[in-house]
Amino acid sequence: MPLVTTTEMFKKAYEGGYAIGAFNVNNMEIVQGITEACREEKSPVILQVSKGARAYANHTYLVKLVEAAVAECPEIPIALHLDHGPDFETCKSCIDGGFTSVMIDASSMSFEDNIAVTKKVVEYAHDHGVVVEAELGTLAGIEDDVKVEAHAASYTRPEEVEEFVAKTGCDSLAIAIGTSHGAYKFTAAQCTRNEQGILVPPPLRFDVLEEVSKRLPGFPIVLHGSSSVPQNYVKMINENGGKMPDAVGIPEEELRHAAQLSVCKINIDSDLRLAMTGTIRAFFNEHPDKFDPREYLKPARANIKDLVRHKLVNVLGCAGKA
Repeated sequence: MPLVTTTEMFKKAYEGGYAIGAFNVNNMEIVQGITEACREEKSPVILQVSKGARAYANHTYLVKLVEAAVAECPEIPIALHLDHGPDFETCKSCIDGGFTSVMIDASSMSFEDNIAVTKKVVEYAHDHGVVVEAELGTLAGIEDDVKVEAHAASYTRPEEVEEFVAKTGCDSLAIAIGTSHGAYKFTAAQCTRNEQGILVPPPLRFDVLEEVSKRLPGFPIVLHGSSSVPQNYVKMINENGGKMPDAVGIPEEELRHAAQLSVCKINIDSDLRLAMTGTIRAFFNEHPDKFDPREYLKPARANIKDLVRHKLVNVLGCAGKA
């Protein structure tokens, strides 16, 4: 099937109590690892591209990689999404360039300006058959060009969501309930340690999510900054020359609970990067004489595939939903 929008994906996810995985892609191996896992698990998927990914890999190359994935995996629905579009011009470029979904992130602006910018993107996107994700509330952390200090983060205000959606016409809404961008989502001071000495982040604000859901019944909600930062890959990196102390992510059981509510899309980025980096570091320590990129990228791709499969089955709940 050709690239699709997220409309039907989200409708089925909302009714079925699961979420669609939105995985950030930057190169061929990541695209292959994600889509091969989704094909084998019969799962719909959102491949998303950030401003930073477009700068790194070039818009045309990324679109063609996704088109190749569509050709190789015709039995599963695949949407191509712009992640954290910073302005109308970037969103327009992606809409004109083959994307089926875009995010306009004007969450750092005033409520009124966020509405104005989002509405402009929505009008252009809908005229071209493309859907739009918007954001209310601000997540802390770092992801590509998105950099927000912890003190500047803010939870979504449920009392604003009805007016925002009505005035913008957006198709889905990213909210802030305590997730955070990057692999270093929380400081050690923000966390507690369990009996095994592992850092545990503060719990997500499900009260905010539930109130938003009451005000927007049936409307798809999105969670950004939702990588779980697998500790096996953090350990692999650190044991092979890396320095990632106290990298901690969102507990997977909390993400699964969110998916059973109104969250229809969960963004996953850092986990894939950790899997790739850890695998490559370990490979070179074990094989210092190797130099062929195919030799170290192959196991990295395999570990990305295994990680994505785990997310589809055990966290998102979307396996078998294609």
